Amino acid sequence: MADQQLTDIDGDQIESNYDEVVDSFDDMDLNPELLRGIFAYGFENPSSIQQRAIVPVIKGRDVLAQAQSGTGKTATFSISVLQKIDPTIKQCQALILAPTRELAQQIQKVVVAIGDYTKVTCHSCIGGTAIREDIPILQEGVQIVVGTPGRVQDMIQRRFLRTDNIKLFVLDEADEMLSHGFKDQIYDIFQLLPPSTQVVLLSATMPKEVLDVTTKFMRDPVRILVKKDELTLEGIRQFYVAVEKEDWKLDTLTDLYETVTITQAVIFCNTRRKVDWLTERLTAKDFTVSAMHGDMDQAQRDVIMKEFRSGSSRVLITTDLLARGIDVQQVSLVINYDLPVNKENYIHRIGRGGRFGRKGVAINFVTNEDVSVMREIERFYSTQIEEMPMNVADLI
Repeated sequence: MADQQLTDIDGDQIESNYDEVVDSFDDMDLNPELLRGIFAYGFENPSSIQQRAIVPVIKGRDVLAQAQSGTGKTATFSISVLQKIDPTIKQCQALILAPTRELAQQIQKVVVAIGDYTKVTCHSCIGGTAIREDIPILQEGVQIVVGTPGRVQDMIQRRFLRTDNIKLFVLDEADEMLSHGFKDQIYDIFQLLPPSTQVVLLSATMPKEVLDVTTKFMRDPVRILVKKDELTLEGIRQFYVAVEKEDWKLDTLTDLYETVTITQAVIFCNTRRKVDWLTERLTAKDFTVSAMHGDMDQAQRDVIMKEFRSGSSRVLITTDLLARGIDVQQVSLVINYDLPVNKENYIHRIGRGGRFGRKGVAINFVTNEDVSVMREIERFYSTQIEEMPMNVADLI
């Protein structure tokens, strides 16, 4: 591992100085409630970065990880942070910063989902929301705060967010953050943290700004280099259906339904509410479907997955929460009823471990507003999404 290097566009890279690998969550010495949350979230085995980075963070080391999106890094620091919180202390013990409000909210959701069975509290503190909503939550003492630099700095300076008990500081997408004018705010926040604070920094590239932070604020960091997950879009035919507007998606799906049930299909929606709504509408039309999302308890989810795996249920409607946990051998059709909000989730929904080599079809419902999102997905994955042909049934 130590000689593996990853060069980005600017040739900026770090060399790994750490090669310990723990290839099972069971062997990481995690709290039983946390472990239960990890499995409930749909993770079975740790990804490459999770195998390398979780343990040194838990052991208290400063960690610098060079990792692209799609490697499982959000869960890496979420698990580490949840493990390190003392649930008896009702004060902020971990601060996680992200460059955008959307990413901060997404991280907060992951922390809450994985920490579902623990007693740990987590709040997102972001610009564009009412400060008066943050203040009482912060004053009451929330154990993990995920936020954007401006709002977090403001809350610390106004003494609503107390830093005395913070022991862990995580900077996600550090290259984005430090190059987008947040540098002064981040430096100010560093100055306001206890000197003993452990620092974890994740970055896709290693420009000078990031390396400056590592020399100024990190102590002898463990350096870890991770390649993108080996999920692939090879062998998957990707199509889109232009549905113009949201209201027309349901009719489009109904028209496709005969095609869909030839095989087993997974239909992805972006919200739990939409999953429930779509399930109700299809059931009302006498179609048999199963639904699964994060509001359900584990026992319910297990039953639904079992029915789906055995083939007694042919269509599963779900959210991204479960995109990573579903690897059903027979699934050869994925329908994105909604395009994913986060383009990294696209590969988790439709991609597969290349070793299976199964063929598959993905159909994306694209409204007029979604066209730019779809183009962005094509660019991001250097892939092609073609208009769906009439004979799509023959391809499945």
